[in-house]
Amino acid sequence: MLARLCDLSPQERHSLLTPLITPRPIAFVSTVGSKGSSNVAPFSFFAMGGQSPQSVAFCPVADRNGNAKDTLRNIKETGEFVINIVTRAMAERVNQASAPYPHGVDEFDIVGFTKAPSLAVKPPRVAESPANLECRVFQIIPHGAGPLHGTWVIGEVLVAHIDDAYLAADGLPDTAKLDPAARLGRTEWSHVTADSMFSLERPTMGRPSGQTPG
Repeated sequence: MLARLCDLSPQERHSLLTPLITPRPIAFVSTVGSKGSSNVAPFSFFAMGGQSPQSVAFCPVADRNGNAKDTLRNIKETGEFVINIVTRAMAERVNQASAPYPHGVDEFDIVGFTKAPSLAVKPPRVAESPANLECRVFQIIPHGAGPLHGTWVIGEVLVAHIDDAYLAADGLPDTAKLDPAARLGRTEWSHVTADSMFSLERPTMGRPSGQTPG
């Protein structure tokens, strides 16, 4: 198969690439507007960046009319957001929060998540999430225009909240305990369990382990 993306519609590009770029972690982003209205929504176009300072990025996509969604509107107004880590147990309610509710509807109330106060930013945290990252906007970068165009939001992590129940013996987060959910293609999701994980040590110069000269 050979596909030139310029020949495809935005929906066709999405359907082609999302089964390939997987698994995608989910940023469950909580925000508040300038008038105090709360919003929480999931984004699977999500990544972390450098550590000095610590940066994260996610990409809200405009609706089919080219309009910004509430998360992006709120972030432009306040410059703050919280990324709440999504577990398998949260997945169904997180998915429901992605429905196209009218502007001003509080998804916390609709899908049944609890607001917890943040320390450094105004948006509330999701209390049911095992870890929350309080963030301040560094840069907002639009890419394209019109229906389904993207806008990259780059933020700096100010405060991390991690439930002690999800820490390993070394005091760091235990991924298997978190059981994080991830998006795949179509309607498919996945989650990380101890059985699905494997370890590889950071390499030194040489051949991959198990490979012998040909």
